[in-house]
Amino acid sequence: MSLSVMIQQIGTGFIQTVLIFALTLVFSLPLGLVVYFGRACRFKPLSVFVKVFISIMRGTPLMLQLLFWYFGPYYLWRANIGGYKFTAIILGCALNYAAYFAEIYRSGIEAVPAGQYEAAQILGYSKSQTFMRIIFPQMVKNVLPAVTNEVITLVKDTSLVYSVSYIEMFAIAKQIAAAQTTIMPFIAAGVFYYVFNYAVAFVMEAIEKKVNYLK
Repeated sequence: MSLSVMIQQIGTGFIQTVLIFALTLVFSLPLGLVVYFGRACRFKPLSVFVKVFISIMRGTPLMLQLLFWYFGPYYLWRANIGGYKFTAIILGCALNYAAYFAEIYRSGIEAVPAGQYEAAQILGYSKSQTFMRIIFPQMVKNVLPAVTNEVITLVKDTSLVYSVSYIEMFAIAKQIAAAQTTIMPFIAAGVFYYVFNYAVAFVMEAIEKKVNYLK
């Protein structure tokens, strides 16, 4: 197999990698905020449930979670999972990262001085207005470096979907390497991952500079 053909095939898998990455972020970033609110809720049963959820998501490997979400419906209810693979991947990745983002959001919100809440109350802001207009913008600034690290980790974690036999960039590189008995596909995939991560880091750094007006 020529180098150009190999890169073309890996590039096809790269599209699937980007799709998994993008959809995971689209769902996990807002879901993480919902999880945080559940954790901070004064209704104790809900708060405890969310804390246990976060503990499980952070305390078990993502690969194991992907296997659970994919094979779980079959073993539990004998459901047909033939066309369920991509859904299971996005579900598993989004829930896992939502748990991490929830804890990152919590640290960012708790870093906002208590005086901000008191000042908002004096100005007559409601709780929702206080959060959206005062707390949320400061939280975003506080958590961006940590969120950037998680986003970069997500780029690499997309390779774990091979555990449910989904064909993306890493799976294609592995197949070519096994068939051709060469390490070149892994090197090519590594270059793709590095360039993708570099682009993500560049975008996130630009976003951090944009929010520096809060200093």
